[in-house]
Amino acid sequence: MKWRGRRGSGNIIDRRRSGGGRGVAIGGAGGFGLLAIVVVGYFLGVDLTPLLDDGQMQGGGGEITAADEEAAQFVSVTLADTEEIWADIFASEVGRAYEPAELVLFKGATQSACGGASAASGPFYCPPEERIFLDTDFFTTLDRRLGAGGDFAAAYVVAHEVAHHVQNELGVLSEVNAVRQRSDEATSNALSVRIELQADCFSGIWARRAEAMFGSLEPGDIEEAMNAAAQIGDDTLQREAGRTVRPDSFTHGTSEQRQRWFATGYEQGSLEACDTFATDRI
Repeated sequence: MKWRGRRGSGNIIDRRRSGGGRGVAIGGAGGFGLLAIVVVGYFLGVDLTPLLDDGQMQGGGGEITAADEEAAQFVSVTLADTEEIWADIFASEVGRAYEPAELVLFKGATQSACGGASAASGPFYCPPEERIFLDTDFFTTLDRRLGAGGDFAAAYVVAHEVAHHVQNELGVLSEVNAVRQRSDEATSNALSVRIELQADCFSGIWARRAEAMFGSLEPGDIEEAMNAAAQIGDDTLQREAGRTVRPDSFTHGTSEQRQRWFATGYEQGSLEACDTFATDRI
């Protein structure tokens, strides 16, 4: 992905030096890490719940390194691209202005209106604040722990969280979450899967537009995003954690579903193609 030397976003809130808190291990049954995973799993993040028993996963913390700074610049450029792309789509397909999300960078731990967050919790979108929360140490987890390396894989994760903000702007989140609150667990989980798959589809639209508008994609980039979508599928995470795969517990979709809906957005490039709530086959 071609990103160096390009425009960054003005909607970055940098808390990495504000003493937001120390990182924690999430191997145990209690503590901040577990709380963050549970809260984030509900508020549209990268669901790492199946890996809770893996003591290798740690929160971030410590000094800001050169790698941290580079990751922050990368996130800023990626966010700026999403802002321009979604402003164009809203103008042409929705008929109104797009109000971009803010993105909070932190290191170790921080607080949000959706609860606590740590490096182990994964990036997430908090609807009440209209903010994305991200510890760039997650990119290391994505690469080394989940096997989804590459800058475009990281960009896909950012674009996916931005897609949840797009859903919020369109009124999808409030409508669907209202139904989820009145539903049993199985129905709520099934609706969550449709939310996540639509966000994957929107991420595919972003990739198509980024290629056309900025020429930022390089050979292999789409494959990186597709691999990332596969590695964070519910079935893959449960299997890799040594657990029994339980479809009734899925909240984000299978690897195949996540790849297929990303590909749908990339190939068709329209909001209409991403209506995961109007199809019997998700």
